[in-house]
Amino acid sequence: MAASPLPGGGGGGGAGAVHSCNASGFAFDSGLEIRTRSVEQTLLPLVSQITTLINHKDNIKKSDKTLQAIQRVGQAVNLAVGRFVKVGEAIANENWDLKEEINIACIEAKQAGETIAALTDVTRLNHLESDGQIPILADKAGVVQAARLLLSSVAKVLLLADRVVIKQIVTSRNKVLATMERLEKVSSFQEFVQIFSQFGNEMVEFAHLTGDRQNDLKDEKKKARMAVARAVLEKGTMMLLTASKTCLRHPSCDSAHRNKEGVFGRMRAALDKVIDIVTECRPNGETDSSSASLFTVIKELKLNIEALRENLYFESKENLCTELEVILERVEDFTDSAYTSHEHRERILELSAQARAEMQQFVSVWMQAQSTKTKSAAEELELTVLRVSHSLNELRKELHHTAMQLAADLLKFHADHGVLKALKLTGVEGNLEALAEYACKLSEQKEQLVETCRLLRHVSGTEPLEITCIHAEETFLVTGQQIISAAETLTLHPSSKIAKENLDVFCEAWESQISDLATLLREINDVFEGRRGEKYDHLSLPKPMKNNANMKSLKPDSEEQAKIAKLGLKLALLTSDADCELEKWEDQENEIVRYGRNMSRMAYSLYLFTRGEGPLKTSQDLVHFLEVFAAEGLKLTSNVQTFSKQLKDDDKLMLLLEINKLIPLCHQLQTMTKTSLQNRVILKVDKCITKIRSMMALVVQLLSLCYKLLKKVENTRWASAANKDTMDGKT
Repeated sequence: MAASPLPGGGGGGGAGAVHSCNASGFAFDSGLEIRTRSVEQTLLPLVSQITTLINHKDNIKKSDKTLQAIQRVGQAVNLAVGRFVKVGEAIANENWDLKEEINIACIEAKQAGETIAALTDVTRLNHLESDGQIPILADKAGVVQAARLLLSSVAKVLLLADRVVIKQIVTSRNKVLATMERLEKVSSFQEFVQIFSQFGNEMVEFAHLTGDRQNDLKDEKKKARMAVARAVLEKGTMMLLTASKTCLRHPSCDSAHRNKEGVFGRMRAALDKVIDIVTECRPNGETDSSSASLFTVIKELKLNIEALRENLYFESKENLCTELEVILERVEDFTDSAYTSHEHRERILELSAQARAEMQQFVSVWMQAQSTKTKSAAEELELTVLRVSHSLNELRKELHHTAMQLAADLLKFHADHGVLKALKLTGVEGNLEALAEYACKLSEQKEQLVETCRLLRHVSGTEPLEITCIHAEETFLVTGQQIISAAETLTLHPSSKIAKENLDVFCEAWESQISDLATLLREINDVFEGRRGEKYDHLSLPKPMKNNANMKSLKPDSEEQAKIAKLGLKLALLTSDADCELEKWEDQENEIVRYGRNMSRMAYSLYLFTRGEGPLKTSQDLVHFLEVFAAEGLKLTSNVQTFSKQLKDDDKLMLLLEINKLIPLCHQLQTMTKTSLQNRVILKVDKCITKIRSMMALVVQLLSLCYKLLKKVENTRWASAANKDTMDGKT
């Protein structure tokens, strides 16, 4: 296996763009797109150091103290590049097909690092000016050129190393596939046991490689697709075992062969999907993934309508009307469904008609406003914009309520898994007539669940949750048929322990998917009500394979549970306070808002755990949660520090004092997680919640202070601009 690609782990790849720019005019564009976090985290510190070197005003003399600091940064860049190049060369030596490309990029990086160190060397600048100061970076163009070459060559090494990671995954997949083909053809139990042992080891290696890749991906949609594919492989491994054993025991049974073929087919498709994701191939065969959900097209239409406030000629009336008709056509998925209640169907049709009427009125007013640019026309346009947006919101709400109620009713009705129990009993009794009856009932249940997942996808609200809905639909469709074929085999061979075990495995997979669907409903509802967002939606996806040694369940005793529940409630209140502070910000895309929201969402998932809900189940889940939470906290403080540069000294000091309270807590949390991993220490849940609560209290204070200072900055700018306008008027 190759040396671990890169300081910081995994990789990232593909053509696109890596871009950095700053106030001095320095810009870097390598023509490469960073798709993974490890590559990004390796590049960013280097970009930051180079920016520090270049980001100064021309012709400004630097004191000796400043000069020494700049020289230290130049030397640090060169040393960091030297360490990086050693790693790159080690990777090149173990991967002959990429050796030449990696070595060339390493040489370029090394030369650029040495150039930067030379250009910032204080011994070269031995002449003082009359005021005792020294001009620094006289050859600024040379530094900029060297910086661009350095970043470009480092990016090349990183992305070439990423190809090594991808090659490892592809090679591992090929080994798994080859062993699967051997498993499919075995004819004796002894041979099967030997090959399956090898298959298990290869699957563990593949799970490790793809798990690292999944965690490293930046794109949440790709991460969700990877999680789904890996979940199919994890559950499919046990199905493959029992289905193959059943076929070996009953080689002439057609239903056993159908059952086995279904498992192998789905696992091959999952293996192909993983390779599509890591190699950036276009995904094929994904159910309905090529068409946007209803919520997505409604959101796009609303944005296009609201854009007309600023530019009356932004869209054509034909486009807007067409977009609405696309929405109403997709709404038919709800109105045509046999499972939609009469009341919901009537309400959806009524709201659809209302949306069409409001759109017609809006188009009329909009066309008039284009020719009559008066205040009254603008006011009437504003009113119609609000009306059509309101009608679309009402339609969206009704679609959400329809899908959620249908799913909730279905889960409640089938909560006892009566049909599965009946099929198991029918099998051991060998009752073929009863088998046909219950198989028909399971098929009806399967159709209901598949239809419900299709409707849920329309209202899921985020791409990762859409992918979860598609996965649930496919799982019910495939597993339902496999349960029937497994039940048929058992009914034909009622005394077969292997056939019974096989049916149990498929029934457990069905029950597990029902449980996942219940979790999915809660998360869709959270997104709809604005409590949770996109960042951690993928936590609800089926969990990847993990080492069972690290899977100790988080089950506190009753006394601890009461204490934890109390702490959780206090934490929930703090997340509400944080959300209230975040809602004040007009710019919801602000980085401070983004990381503050991420921390609030994560803290809320910890609160859900105190209620026995949410994604946190095991000690390993908790450790990963704390790692990510600490990282988000440090990103928040970094962005607040950047914001503080806009402030006057007193305000800046006040803000930095608050930041300096949060940073140590983040580091303490990181230390806790590292200690637990290294020493296999199980974290005390109550201490973790207490630490997160302390951090969230500081986050709330920090968000409130940042908002007040931001308003102060904006008011100062507004007053300055107003004074300038007044002076210009007098002139």
